[in-house]
Amino acid sequence: MVQHRPQSHWSYSAWRQLLLTSLVILVCGATIAWLQIPQLQQLQTKSQTASVEAIQQDLAAEKLRLELLQKFPTFGFDNLIADWSFLSFLQYFGDQPARQKTDYSLSPEFFEVVLRRDPYFIQAYPFLSTSASLYAGLPERSTQLMQSALQSLQPNVPPDSYTVWRQLGIDQLLFLGDAAAARHSFLMAAEWAAQSSDPASQAAAQISQRTADFLARNPNSTAAQITAWVMVLGNAPDDRTRQMAVQRIEALGGKLTRQPNGSYSIDFPSAN
Repeated sequence: MVQHRPQSHWSYSAWRQLLLTSLVILVCGATIAWLQIPQLQQLQTKSQTASVEAIQQDLAAEKLRLELLQKFPTFGFDNLIADWSFLSFLQYFGDQPARQKTDYSLSPEFFEVVLRRDPYFIQAYPFLSTSASLYAGLPERSTQLMQSALQSLQPNVPPDSYTVWRQLGIDQLLFLGDAAAARHSFLMAAEWAAQSSDPASQAAAQISQRTADFLARNPNSTAAQITAWVMVLGNAPDDRTRQMAVQRIEALGGKLTRQPNGSYSIDFPSAN
């Protein structure tokens, strides 16, 4: 991912250098992703027979590596470091035998590197929420990382940056139980999304505003919680999270109907 920050007038040579650097990063990223598929399979096979002690030793080494990545200079290759760290996270997150023997508590450490190096990496935020808040049970750390990263974002810079406010509101509402903070985050998501002419952003602005209105009328609003779980469902990175979101929606009294295009329609309980 190449950051697209506002720039002053650049010379042709500067743009050429940026393009060459971007191509190198894209090629490296694609190569790393391709190489890591068999590596993940090997890790899963190894983890099935590895002892808890051996897995914990590997995690201690990984944590030390991440701590070093937080401190070391990157010489302008912040995006490459962020991409590399995110791919390492995917290996960690996808190694289910190891996670079942230990836990997901190292998840925030990966995103400390990813978002510090590239807060514009919008696609990373749902993974942060799912892994740190939902699986690791560390919503305080997840929300802190998002709040810190938001200081580097602006409406439409990068595009869809409103989704970070929305993700923050979800964590604050569902995992911290802080309805007031969640309402503020959904209001900010609505404000940022409304500044885009994209139809999807306009729809997100309406949903975010509606969720904030639910919370204004009733801080314990079932409708707001159902709406938040629907957002989780729409951004879930794996089947386990999708199944959990469906179960939570149904437990709150919501009724989901799967549409032919793969999306869902939702019926809210009448008593809300």
